[in-house]
Amino acid sequence: MFSDLWDSCKPRYLTGMSRLPPAPDLEWKPDGTPVARGFGDVYFSTADGLEETRAVFLKGCGLPERWAGRETFLVAETGFGTGLNFLALWQLWRAHRPSPTARLHFVSFEGFPLHREDAARALSAWPELAGLSTRLLARWPHRARGVRRLDWPEDGLTLTLHVDEISRALPASRFTADAWFLDGFSPSRNEAMWGDALYPEIAARSASGAVAASFTVARAVRDGLSAAGFEVSKQPGFGRKRDRLEAVFRGQPEWRPDLYGLRCARTPPGRIAISGAGIAGASIAHALARRGADVTLFDPNGAASGASGNPLGLVMPRIDAGDTVTARLLLDAYIAARVAYQGFDGAEETEVRQPPRDAAERERFAKILADPPLPLEDLEALADGGLLHKRALIVRPPRLIASLIRDVRLVERDPEPDELGTFDTQIITTGAAMSGLLTWAGMVGKLGQVDYVKGLSDAPNSAIASGHYALCSGTDRLWGATFETSKGDPQTSPDAQARNAEALASLSPWWRAQIRGQTIQSRAGIRATTPDRLPLAGAVPDGVAFLDRFESLRNGQEARMDAPLFSSLYAIGGLGSRGFTFAPWLADIVAAQICGEPAPATEPALEAVSPVRFLRRALKRGKA
Repeated sequence: MFSDLWDSCKPRYLTGMSRLPPAPDLEWKPDGTPVARGFGDVYFSTADGLEETRAVFLKGCGLPERWAGRETFLVAETGFGTGLNFLALWQLWRAHRPSPTARLHFVSFEGFPLHREDAARALSAWPELAGLSTRLLARWPHRARGVRRLDWPEDGLTLTLHVDEISRALPASRFTADAWFLDGFSPSRNEAMWGDALYPEIAARSASGAVAASFTVARAVRDGLSAAGFEVSKQPGFGRKRDRLEAVFRGQPEWRPDLYGLRCARTPPGRIAISGAGIAGASIAHALARRGADVTLFDPNGAASGASGNPLGLVMPRIDAGDTVTARLLLDAYIAARVAYQGFDGAEETEVRQPPRDAAERERFAKILADPPLPLEDLEALADGGLLHKRALIVRPPRLIASLIRDVRLVERDPEPDELGTFDTQIITTGAAMSGLLTWAGMVGKLGQVDYVKGLSDAPNSAIASGHYALCSGTDRLWGATFETSKGDPQTSPDAQARNAEALASLSPWWRAQIRGQTIQSRAGIRATTPDRLPLAGAVPDGVAFLDRFESLRNGQEARMDAPLFSSLYAIGGLGSRGFTFAPWLADIVAAQICGEPAPATEPALEAVSPVRFLRRALKRGKA
């Protein structure tokens, strides 16, 4: 069983080599201060951690005065810990927010994420933060390596947390900071976090004039910051510490070519037109509306009319055995979908049984369980060698999409060409219909048919998936789906129904018995897929200009220049059969690019889904 496999991988887990990020080994002082045994250091001052944060980080970075008159401000932190610094900053922001539309971004890094219960115990020491800590704890970031993005639009606040060792996570991140909280365990006890390689990465992500503050004035830290372009000074310390550190970045960030079209917009997005009201269009419309954007959603067939309109859908993870960029972005997308759909009508939690289809898959599942990327509350072993996904979702697409766009203007037609000129930004999310515009992406349509029965006896949510899937929600049952090359408009067929029935029988005899003698209905949709089976999301490149500008790629030489992009044109597509899993994550990526926010994904993940990748690949392979 899973517990035995878990015990067998503990040595790697405890040394930080597991795919699952290690939780800290804590002990608690009599006054309630948590201590990390692995580093022999406290998380905050035993005198008063909150006052230490205010003195060292808030005052040290000149806050709130430094953000006065700013519509956006970004604070980065090198160790999230209990979240105390974040809460203190949140409290200060609420008291001194420059305007009702101003936004504060907080980007942090954590290699040893605390369990929610431990964070709650630590934060209970400050009743004055109880209201904010309750809100944070209710959405405590998921324990899995990757990037977690949380936002509180009512306060104009976002948290982007990179869960991984900072030596790997910081170089893979994309943002520009106005202030830095250089926090973490003492440099003498945690040398890896304060290594020489850290400071150039901080400088590369600092705006000119950015400030940094820290409790430590260790010589290595001061020298590292100075060498990276910071002007460093000692200031009176807090409590028993004689000194603390303040620094100002006097350099300029090194220019890097934007090879994949990832650079954020430098102007406000203005009015936004989105074409396509499936789950991709609904997700980006919702993401932008939460940011206060003026969004119009166009679709001649109305919302949830295409491949996103099935009666039921499934959100579950695809877990790879290896720890690759693709494996991580798949988990990031799954976790982002769970967070995004929380509290919305049309999304309910379920367990998904995933039995192995053959011996090779049984072996792959065993490798996953020996080194799981998700914790026990998410992933467990089945007796037959399969996987049990414990917090997946069954969605009712029409209801969910309607919930996502309830505050968005929906126009049931295509935008007129002249009309598009009145919008500042255009986003295309039209599924397989995008292939005519993005010809270089190689997208193809795949016909998928599902079959379903309504009006059966009421039953709890449940799902089984292994190639095909079968879903139970209340009185509804749905199973499928086929996945074949499309030859035109989506049409259901008896042949596809027979293949779905055969797959259903192999999934579960109980399911076959449930639907015997019932009236079976069918629905077909066309799903857009890319050659590498990953979706695309981001700015749309000018294909002709790109092939000319990057001609040297044919000879294996990289041109150091920006990818040519169409002005204010973005796309989300190629979601394949995982539309409801991918859409919220992709929407956050595009919304962040449009609104000039820190990326909610690693740079390798952004490159993996960038539309530009297809043009680069074609040149390198001599196929363009």
